[in-house]
Amino acid sequence: MTLRLSKRVQRVSLSANAAAKSQATALRDAGRDILDLTTGEPDFDTPEHIKRAAYTAIASGATKYTPTPGVKALRVAVQRKLQEENSLDYPLQSIVIANGAKQIIFNAFAATLDDGDEVLLPTPYWPTFPDSVRFNGGAPVFIECTLAQGCKLRAEQLQQHIGERTRWLILNGPGNPSGAVYSEAELQALAEVLRRHPQVLILLDELYEHIRFDGHPAQNLLNVAPDLQPRCLLVGGVSKTYAMTGWRIGFGAGPQVLTNAMAVVQSQSTSGASSVGQAAALAAFEGGLDFLRPQVEAYQQRRDLLVSALRKVDGLDVLEPQGGFFVFARCAGLLGRYRPDGVCLNNDAEVVAYLLEEGVAGVAGSAYGLSPWFRLSIATATDSVVEAGRRIAHACAQLRGEP
Repeated sequence: MTLRLSKRVQRVSLSANAAAKSQATALRDAGRDILDLTTGEPDFDTPEHIKRAAYTAIASGATKYTPTPGVKALRVAVQRKLQEENSLDYPLQSIVIANGAKQIIFNAFAATLDDGDEVLLPTPYWPTFPDSVRFNGGAPVFIECTLAQGCKLRAEQLQQHIGERTRWLILNGPGNPSGAVYSEAELQALAEVLRRHPQVLILLDELYEHIRFDGHPAQNLLNVAPDLQPRCLLVGGVSKTYAMTGWRIGFGAGPQVLTNAMAVVQSQSTSGASSVGQAAALAAFEGGLDFLRPQVEAYQQRRDLLVSALRKVDGLDVLEPQGGFFVFARCAGLLGRYRPDGVCLNNDAEVVAYLLEEGVAGVAGSAYGLSPWFRLSIATATDSVVEAGRRIAHACAQLRGEP
């Protein structure tokens, strides 16, 4: 018997990030000295007060089913967080909790996309975006954002790509993989275009909002264009800011008709998120951000060290990230060169494979819709970041112009 898979699942693929991580782990398990710079996961531990809240929840018996939209106390905490940290007001009914931000995004597309609806996606992008669109019957429309424009969408590009079937625009800031942060003027220009097209919804991915290196507080499209709030879904969570990737708690804040529909979708898939995870997330939002500054300073130090090392490498162009966990490098200057074994490097996947053989694991830019680039994570020990820069410089110095 041949098992027939749905066309829906055949539209998508295994996460390239997960595949790169798995390959690096397998090599390490086999005894290879591999520096793993594949994953956007904080190397810091979840703060103690958050873990204590989870222990208390378990001990007190808070281990039952939860309401599908989320525990009320956590939704109130998210509401307060949005007011205090983002200067945004949302009614409680407009806030929904899910098993990570990824599920929030999936639920939103499941609730709004019909077959053939288009979602505008600036590249480079987080790989989950296009595959979540495809799985739900939509068509991602890619808008290339080059190094010259800082990997950020320009207003004129947005205007050119909006069509009759355009349903959503996705904005991610600070960007993954680029680390790009939009200025107030850039956001105002995008807002001006969006006002001319009221049928377009906007998804704001704010997972890295507090991991910024410009010294400014988090700012997004709604802070400069509050009139767009009825058309926006703001996506956040606890994974990056609070080093809680494994707790799987994300939130969405948007129009009530949308969040209600998202809760319906979730009720027929996972139902409510973990009771213990929500108790921990509640403690996170109530405990403040005093712990965060030393962590952001560590990320910034790692960024500076890695960017400095890579900019000295002939053949690489580096976009200095203004936030997030990643350094994104363009490797067009390495293509056409030959490895010491005589093999020619023809694309970014082959560059990444070569660097892996030299002991540094990254992810090819093709996974994010922009080639030839590669992404390296700085969410790892500073010594590992420094050594990765040294190994990459050494590996690139071994390349030759002919076999």
